[in-house]
Amino acid sequence: MKSQRGGFVMGLIVGLLVGLALALAVALYVTKVPVPFVNKVPQRTPEQDAAELERNKNWDPNAPLSTRPGKAASGTVPALATPPAPPVAGASAPAVATPRPAASAPGRDPAAILAGQVPGSRLPATPAADPFLYFVQAGAFNRPEDAEQQRARLAMMGYEAKVTEREQSGKTMYRVRIGPFDRKDDADGAKDKLAGGGVDAALVRVQK
Repeated sequence: MKSQRGGFVMGLIVGLLVGLALALAVALYVTKVPVPFVNKVPQRTPEQDAAELERNKNWDPNAPLSTRPGKAASGTVPALATPPAPPVAGASAPAVATPRPAASAPGRDPAAILAGQVPGSRLPATPAADPFLYFVQAGAFNRPEDAEQQRARLAMMGYEAKVTEREQSGKTMYRVRIGPFDRKDDADGAKDKLAGGGVDAALVRVQK
């Protein structure tokens, strides 16, 4: 028992000594090894500090404001432009060439071309106005009920028709018409569409 206790105490002392030695070695290594990004910066000497202090002694922070833009570096003022001399009485003024308007080619008057009065011009002449109005008549009936029924049928097809009355051979006729149309082509197109839908129609021309 005494030998075991003595060996334990000896081992504890040896372990403490080894730990202290390792801690001392680590401390010496940390203090001697240069620290990255810190020790690489060159150290300033007292002479450099004194030279920088001497340079900054007479430094004026407002010096850049005293220099005006556009001022010459030499300090000389640029000479002003000499104004032109007034004209002398009796001297003739220099002649100024007056531009002449370009002569237009014969038969190419722009106003006449726009009006369609120049023969051979590329612009088409204005067509003459049609003196007639055109209606598409979708039937004439003896009873107003039949005319209203036909008008409703045309409304279902998308056409707005009107019912008009006219005396014919002593009888009142109720006509169902679509229009008026200013162009005959438009009236023919409406007539063809009605024929495609099974409605017999006729083209009626009326003097304006």
